[in-house]
Amino acid sequence: MKLIIAAGVLSLLGTLVGTKFFIDFLIRRHYGQFVRDDGPQSHNSKRGTPTMGGAVIVSVAVLSYALAHLITWEPVSYSGILLLGLLVACGLLGFIDDWTKISHKRSLGLTSRGKLIGQLAIGAAFGVLSLVVPNAYGDTPASRYISFTRDIEWLRMPVVVAVVWMTLLVIASSNAVNLTDGVDGLATGSLTMVFGAYTLINIWQRNQWCRPGSTSGPLCYDVRDPWDLAVIAAAMAAACFGFLWWNAKPAKIFMGDTGSLALGGAVGGLAILTRTELLLIVLGLLFVVEAASVMIQVSYFKVTHGKRVFKMAPLHHHFELLGWDEVTVVIRFWIICGTTVVAGLALFYAQWVLGMGIG
Repeated sequence: MKLIIAAGVLSLLGTLVGTKFFIDFLIRRHYGQFVRDDGPQSHNSKRGTPTMGGAVIVSVAVLSYALAHLITWEPVSYSGILLLGLLVACGLLGFIDDWTKISHKRSLGLTSRGKLIGQLAIGAAFGVLSLVVPNAYGDTPASRYISFTRDIEWLRMPVVVAVVWMTLLVIASSNAVNLTDGVDGLATGSLTMVFGAYTLINIWQRNQWCRPGSTSGPLCYDVRDPWDLAVIAAAMAAACFGFLWWNAKPAKIFMGDTGSLALGGAVGGLAILTRTELLLIVLGLLFVVEAASVMIQVSYFKVTHGKRVFKMAPLHHHFELLGWDEVTVVIRFWIICGTTVVAGLALFYAQWVLGMGIG
């Protein structure tokens, strides 16, 4: 537990202090956000606000993980390094997108095709690497099963299909968080709750771990390195929470694609490595709904040749145009996210309790 606490405290302090210095650096360089012309008019005041704040979150989380291990003399794990690699790789892709916007002084960065190719490469690499390098017990970081609260034994996939599934999950979660990051503090606060939930899930899995000689019973969790994954989840939750100090309305800095793509990818990676892939739909339902609103809007617009379901997508902009204040949108969406996170944790625990009762 000392390892988890150390990573969380270091990460929280790192973003609280480090973000301020990064804001000053970006202001001196005149690296500000360019706001989309077709967005809500109330967002025009945000033009020029420093962006790429996700670089602080990613850097601090990685450094906190490393320092916590050095302080406690605990060894790092392959699963932990793999998840951090996914976080950094998605962050670099987002940084390229953000830098393209800044250097070309526009609200659009990489082309959709260019971003998708990058995400495909990152997701596929993560999928392949998570199915190799077994430990002494023969466990790989990921499995070839589709999972809910644990692997579903009758949903075993061939290796290629499993890699495709994991790639799509990483891309979907990364883009869903990216679409949610549109109003001050919405994505950051929601991610704090989701990463916090995964901290608890990993701690529980570690306490009920399938290992020779364990007394955890027949419903133990056959996962790899849950304790180290809890360290990363705690570091990410704390980093997002600290960043929220500067990102809450009125935001002094935006996380940008550097942060949203990285954090979304990490959420998808955690779902894969903890064998909770379908449970992520519940835990991250807010992100699912935000992404679905965009798909519905675009599809309906094309089919009806110009008609719209929502006043604007993603969904948070729809409510802004209905007259909701930005803070009202954020708080109410946080409430929704908190409710679904609690529901997801309840489902996770209920499966274990009911399973034990049946056994």
